[in-house]
Amino acid sequence: MKPLEGVRVVSLEQYGAGPFATMHLAALGAEIIKIEDPRTDGDIGRYVPPFNEGEDSLFFESFNRNKSSITLDISVPAGRAVFDDLIRSADALFSNLRGDVPAKLKIRYEDLCDVNPAIVCCSLTGFGMDGPRSTQPGYDYVLQALAGWMAVTGEPGGPPQKSGLSLVDYSGGLVASIAILAGVHAARRDGLGMDCDLSLYDTAIGMLTYVGTWHLNEGWQPQRMSHSAHPSLVPFQAFEAKDGWLIVGCAKEKFWTRLTEVIDRPDLAQDPRFRTFADRGRHRDELIPVLEKIFAERTVAEWLEPMRAASIPSAPIHDVSEALADEHTVAREMIVETQHPRYGRMRSIASPVRVGPRLQGDENRRGPLLGEHTQAVLRELGYTDDAIAAARSSGAFGDDRDDVNPLASTA
Repeated sequence: MKPLEGVRVVSLEQYGAGPFATMHLAALGAEIIKIEDPRTDGDIGRYVPPFNEGEDSLFFESFNRNKSSITLDISVPAGRAVFDDLIRSADALFSNLRGDVPAKLKIRYEDLCDVNPAIVCCSLTGFGMDGPRSTQPGYDYVLQALAGWMAVTGEPGGPPQKSGLSLVDYSGGLVASIAILAGVHAARRDGLGMDCDLSLYDTAIGMLTYVGTWHLNEGWQPQRMSHSAHPSLVPFQAFEAKDGWLIVGCAKEKFWTRLTEVIDRPDLAQDPRFRTFADRGRHRDELIPVLEKIFAERTVAEWLEPMRAASIPSAPIHDVSEALADEHTVAREMIVETQHPRYGRMRSIASPVRVGPRLQGDENRRGPLLGEHTQAVLRELGYTDDAIAAARSSGAFGDDRDDVNPLASTA
């Protein structure tokens, strides 16, 4: 059995951060029942361009493997009744909505504890469920700006820049998955659930880590560093070789000594300006031009071979295609394949979360089609065909919507 088999999470999730959280839980065996609102045609991630068609997109597939999808309108009594039945069967309810929406939808613990006293209500919002920004929508780009990330990213003198990836969203998703696991553990131990009030804003501020600590205690004001250099470890940055770029990182003094030998400049290790981290930090502007001139004399491969032999932290700066084709990516099985009725053979990125031995024949399921599992989930809850038909006629699944995507029969 997988580690989380027997854990059921009902999820009101959309776009990236929320689905990213539950995808890792699903990879570990948790049952993720994704509720999609028929009034909005489900998760907006289904329609993100450029690679989208109908109710499917490669964006959606990136975040929704190994889940079930049901269409459900919880704003109508019949839909709410089905929702309550799901909550009775679940360990956790997860959502990623605006901070004031959980109260409006009545999906907090105080709203659901009478239905299931042990339910864990985990809300990942933009700014949290209280505070002056709680009613504002929160998106990764906005959070990178507010939390100071963009001010420390990019080249000196250039405009503020965001990360090339949506790291606040993804980090927030991982924070949420940790909270869900902790909450479920406590609820199973104590018999009582709780709220988990998480936010992308808190996540982004929390990830300032030592940069924030330095500022709070010493008034340190971080500056953008040329060539993505580390603020205090020198050298630790990108260098341009004859045919491309590489990263060289002397995170320990022994690496600096080894580097001076690899570049055939052992005298630099003995130079009083460059002996220690503190020395090299004070004389960064004198040392880096010397190293830049040396690295420009050979190719990336010519530098990497001796540095790897000396165990100096270093790497070529890959583009995405090179990263995905890297032999280590392949060896670590970080690319998974699924079959999709619209896209056929489809490849996506595996979850990096691994617990215990890898299971033989452990197959991944593609992202669910919109409403694909509505009937199956309801029957598992004990609904008869007549009960499903009655709920449908009362608007639980939207206005006259077929809850099974027509492509599902070909999956």
